Amino acid sequence: MTTSSTAGPVSITLLSSLAEPSLHHTWLTAAHPTQPLVATCSSDKCVRVYSLKTSSHLSTINGGHKRSIRTCAWKPGLKGENVIATGSFDATVGIWRRWDNDLSLRRSDVKMSEEDFTGANGNGNTDEDDDDEWRFAIVLEGHESEVKSVSWSAGGNLLATCSRDKSVWIWEEMGDDDYETVAVLQEHEGDVKCVSWHPEELLLASSSYDDDIRLWREDVDDWGCVSILRGHESTVWAVEWEGVKSTAQGTSSTENPGIRLASCSDDQTIRIWRKIPKEKGPPQSKLSIIRSGSIEEEWVEDSQLPRAHVRSIYSIGWSKNTGRIVSTGGDGKIVVYIEDQGSWSVLAENDGAHGVSEINHVCWAHMGDNREVIVSTAEDGSVKVWAI
Repeated sequence: MTTSSTAGPVSITLLSSLAEPSLHHTWLTAAHPTQPLVATCSSDKCVRVYSLKTSSHLSTINGGHKRSIRTCAWKPGLKGENVIATGSFDATVGIWRRWDNDLSLRRSDVKMSEEDFTGANGNGNTDEDDDDEWRFAIVLEGHESEVKSVSWSAGGNLLATCSRDKSVWIWEEMGDDDYETVAVLQEHEGDVKCVSWHPEELLLASSSYDDDIRLWREDVDDWGCVSILRGHESTVWAVEWEGVKSTAQGTSSTENPGIRLASCSDDQTIRIWRKIPKEKGPPQSKLSIIRSGSIEEEWVEDSQLPRAHVRSIYSIGWSKNTGRIVSTGGDGKIVVYIEDQGSWSVLAENDGAHGVSEINHVCWAHMGDNREVIVSTAEDGSVKVWAI
């Protein structure tokens, strides 16, 4: 493993390896919204939960899908229970529940062990059925092809899913284990790669093989596209909203207030998009919106991050604490960017972070004690934790 820096002494340093290379692809790691936990999804039809504090495997979720689990997400805002949504190549979405009777997940001041979380032995398996640990509560069916991404709204009552079938679905939780389809959005012209809810507003972003990003809001009783962001020259693999906390800390340009969204693409670029407040009108720059109607929104391409990748950029993460952006992709490189008064620069980068393997996903996660780490997930099945 080599670690290099492009900005003085700052480096990306390996802290631990949660999973070693295996015969199975690992697609994505989802960070718990409040606790030092992550969940990884894999081609072996399993989701594995790890502790970032102890670098240990706590639990395995399996038995609900017939094919590879491509994506997963923790439901926010829960106490005494954990809920994970999973999306699979079998075209279904699963909702998994686990009650935390010993409340160990919320005792951040106590060192977490595998037994605290699972009531199990060291490998995360119990002597009883897996259903005693994680309950496969419900399966959501409707997509016609593999599910690529799932995302919970900030309030946790809405779940967005997207698929290779070119559609975005929005599901509403009506009660325990009861979900209703409230929208099927079919305006993308290609495979939909990613969906992401804004951290506060009921504003949904989706990105696609058609090179476009679409933004969706509810208007009266119907969901509609309020903006199309165009500028990428190839598949848009992922989108990530700027965190509310990082905005409040003043990491964004003070001259250009407004909601911001980051996107990464097969064209090897990372772009920042910004909403233009209606009362101020658009600035003197090229608009990236094609939309008319009563709920239209104006967005512009605010900036492009410095080019640091030589192959497709598959994943980005935007820190809600520091405002830094991390990216990764087909070149096996992890890059961290920092913003100063609206100007972005490369803070640090790591070449060959997983050897010769492509890296499928990267995210920021809470280590505890106000520490934040980067978790990278590679094609070869390995999962690593990094510090800046």
